[in-house]
Amino acid sequence: MPAAPLEVTKLSAGYGPTRVIEDISFSVPAGERLAVLGRNGMGKTSLFATIAGQTRRYGGEIRLGGQDIAAQPSATRALSGLGYVPQTRDVFPSLTVEENLFVGLKSRPKSAIEEAYTMFPRLKERRSNLGSQLSGGEQQMLSTARTILGQPSVLLLDEPLEGLAPVICEELMAAFSLLAQSGETTILLVEQRIQSALEFADWVMIMERGRIAWTGTPQALSADQETVDRLLGVGGLH
Repeated sequence: MPAAPLEVTKLSAGYGPTRVIEDISFSVPAGERLAVLGRNGMGKTSLFATIAGQTRRYGGEIRLGGQDIAAQPSATRALSGLGYVPQTRDVFPSLTVEENLFVGLKSRPKSAIEEAYTMFPRLKERRSNLGSQLSGGEQQMLSTARTILGQPSVLLLDEPLEGLAPVICEELMAAFSLLAQSGETTILLVEQRIQSALEFADWVMIMERGRIAWTGTPQALSADQETVDRLLGVGGLH
């Protein structure tokens, strides 16, 4: 599928009776990159989970390529072109790397898994290993590659660099940048490594207490130390 725009309008959602995000509105043009920043517990992961259909939505619209997907179940959203790589990585531990990748192909030919091996050569070296035998970085590569093999038009990446060694972070960010440069996928990234996120993104959105507190370009945020200190605090640009 070609890259598609994502439009979120007046979105409120949470878990059970608890509202976590409130009145969220933003849009990402087709093929562009949005970094979603904020301190821990501010609603970033809940926003992505809501877009993916994994929370209770209280109101609002989620349009992917002009189609409102807000009432669709998660599986239908995936078929509509939404890719989601959660914080939890979600690999199948009892399947091999190659079997995990086959799951992501949907109706594509098996030969398409070579795309994953080109993106992450270390997965090819590990293709006969079980998911449970991989390091955290390798599991992140596998979860990401499996999702990308489905050729999503919009891709949500929730803290893909969390807890990983710097060399693995560099490999992942290089792969994300190549994917973004192809123009075939609209990418939304939640990340605590502020500098990596700013170098990657076209646009930045900062969340605070379940709402949008700031939007702008990476350049504008880099030049605004007061906003960085106020909304991001520790881990900001110092």
